[in-house]
Amino acid sequence: MIPAAPASVQHTPPSRWQTAWRDAVRDPRQLLAMLGLEQLAAQLSDHAAQQFPLRVPRGFIARMRPGDPADPLLRQVLPVLDEDRIVPGFALDAVGDGLARRGGGLIHKYQGRALLIATGSCAVHCRYCFRRHYPYAEDTAAAGGWRQALALLAADTSTHEVILSGGDPLSLADHKLAELTDVLRTLPHIRRLRIHTRLPVVLPERVDTGLLDWLGTLPWPLTVVIHANHAHEFDASVDRALAALRATGAVLLNQAVLLRGVNDTVDALAALCERGFAAGVLPYYLHQLDRVAGAAHFEVDDATALALHAALSARLSGYLVPRLVREIPGHPGKTALHRL
Repeated sequence: MIPAAPASVQHTPPSRWQTAWRDAVRDPRQLLAMLGLEQLAAQLSDHAAQQFPLRVPRGFIARMRPGDPADPLLRQVLPVLDEDRIVPGFALDAVGDGLARRGGGLIHKYQGRALLIATGSCAVHCRYCFRRHYPYAEDTAAAGGWRQALALLAADTSTHEVILSGGDPLSLADHKLAELTDVLRTLPHIRRLRIHTRLPVVLPERVDTGLLDWLGTLPWPLTVVIHANHAHEFDASVDRALAALRATGAVLLNQAVLLRGVNDTVDALAALCERGFAAGVLPYYLHQLDRVAGAAHFEVDDATALALHAALSARLSGYLVPRLVREIPGHPGKTALHRL
């Protein structure tokens, strides 16, 4: 028998975003049934779903087109047999994170910037994620109250910008995020904070009063880099979340990944850039796929990527065109792709 909790113990009820998080769909066949796509069950990979489980919030599912097996949002999250193929050149660590790990969830690749793997948790599991094989259980910055990561940052006065990544850093509770920034305030060499997050897009409920209050107290210039790959990922709830983030003074940027079958047309890319800008987000990067094992079926070859980017540049104003880049392990920054 489990004893009843003492009357003096009070349990804080889950917030709206935490409830939506817990209500995410985790069964691929349930997802297909919700969309009237049971015929796609033969394409599912149980092995891939075991290795990298499905997780997708219901609000994101609501933006998918029922009955459309080629829906670009569904393609990003559905574990399929193509993931089981072993393809040369596709590795567990596609971007050299392993060599750049400094302990305590801190990754140091680029001059003046340090990235914290805040947590391994995320509200959605994107099948092309370059960290789908990352050893989160042994290396996250929030573990132990951020102590090891903060000690490393304090010792390196050449670091001026801290980047919160994951997983998704906004999957952490507000008080955990405040633990970090309370100590960062004591490090005079930290000048900027950047947050990389997909939650305002896939779980806009996360942008609530508590999060906004925390953001409003931060003393540094703040950049929030969201991640949307298709115009259909935006709706009124996402617009409201992004407007609230902008109201804190944050600069909002979007980074997308060029994905076969998702956004590999000029029309899709132009719609993404224009829809994001309408929501107050400036296009930042269009990444060539990081060659992580299990994601080869998303790859777009460089010649096609360059042609798409050239056509996009011809169609849109310059400020609406993201930089086409690739991450190459060991390089001092993202590498821009240029037509020869």
